[in-house]
Amino acid sequence: MAAREAGRGARRRLSRRLAAAALAALALLGGVVAAAAPSQGQAPDPRLRALLRAAIEASDSFRDRFEAEVWLTDMAQRLAPFVPDPHERLELLRLVHREATRAGLPPELVLAVIEIESRFDRFAISEAGAQGLMQVMPFWLEEIGHPEDNLFDPRTNLRLGCTILRYYLDLERGDLVRALARYNGSLGRRTYSDRVLRVLSTRWFRQ
Repeated sequence: MAAREAGRGARRRLSRRLAAAALAALALLGGVVAAAAPSQGQAPDPRLRALLRAAIEASDSFRDRFEAEVWLTDMAQRLAPFVPDPHERLELLRLVHREATRAGLPPELVLAVIEIESRFDRFAISEAGAQGLMQVMPFWLEEIGHPEDNLFDPRTNLRLGCTILRYYLDLERGDLVRALARYNGSLGRRTYSDRVLRVLSTRWFRQ
């Protein structure tokens, strides 16, 4: 019993260290947050609307071929249980890396968010109506003047989702727990944030 409790304590300490390392890495990037709808009766933030419009209208993210090969090979193995087709897997990873980097987010954090939000199902729809990989609310397409765009298209979904995620992290001055809670529409609770941080530290951490 004592050995089992000691093992559990060690795992808890390791999890806390990994989460702290993830937060420290994000802080070094300068602060980075879904697409939750604004509070009832509240208009969407005009600053976020402008950011989303610029993001969707913006016209590779790897520094060199070696870095691309290492990252894509590593992450493709981890993504295989969710996306069996190897070509689809690599294309999705390229898109995630590109859109995360454009928004100033670690791609690994975006992968963790996608796992919790949709388990990599590009056609996922939540009970609240959020759509796609990062579960973006459709009202944002109207807000930014792109009602014809398709949130089930991975590129569109990732660009909007990453822009929103980055906005919330900046709004919370680098507090990843609060930013993730805003993304999920659960500010004040940390259940969602802890789930994202858990998969970030155990599956999507960078080697």
